[in-house]
Amino acid sequence: MPTLSLPKNTDEQLLQLMAGDNRDAFTELYNRYWDKTFAVAYHRLDDEHEAEEVVQEVFLSIWQRRASLRLTHTMATYLSVAVKYKVINHLDRQYRKQQHLDELAFTSIETEDTTIQWLEEKELRELLDHSISQLPEKCRIVFLLSRDENKTYTEIAAELGISQKTVEAHMSKALGSLRQSLGVSLPILILLLS
Repeated sequence: MPTLSLPKNTDEQLLQLMAGDNRDAFTELYNRYWDKTFAVAYHRLDDEHEAEEVVQEVFLSIWQRRASLRLTHTMATYLSVAVKYKVINHLDRQYRKQQHLDELAFTSIETEDTTIQWLEEKELRELLDHSISQLPEKCRIVFLLSRDENKTYTEIAAELGISQKTVEAHMSKALGSLRQSLGVSLPILILLLS
């Protein structure tokens, strides 16, 4: 097919052309969806540079998988979901990086009065224990099996006869509830729980 007719091609036709290594078809698809895809990423990240990075990763992935890529929905839907997952992965990487920095900062803080620090930590841990005791029963059991017995979600699910998704939901609810009752960020909560 001549390059001039590419703007008139459907997304499916462009994908077929891309499967045959047609770079012009890829460029047309890229130009067709760049703005919308960027808007989705920017809305979720609120950072122009990071949004561009995510969109580039999504389109790079499409090009790399051009020979095997098959859509079950529209290209717009596919890109929206792909951006969502890339954003989640991107935020997860950022969170892990920030968590590491928070741990370093937390462990490197030196206070002059260790007695005050010890009392504050003891008070915070008592508050944490109280908050854990206030969790709904199933939620508390799942949380304690994970925290105190170091069991995996799979092990907890098997022991309690519930699905792994239910275990994840209970853990998510527990962490959210504890963060709220203690008024601390997730990285600080994780340090307290360690």
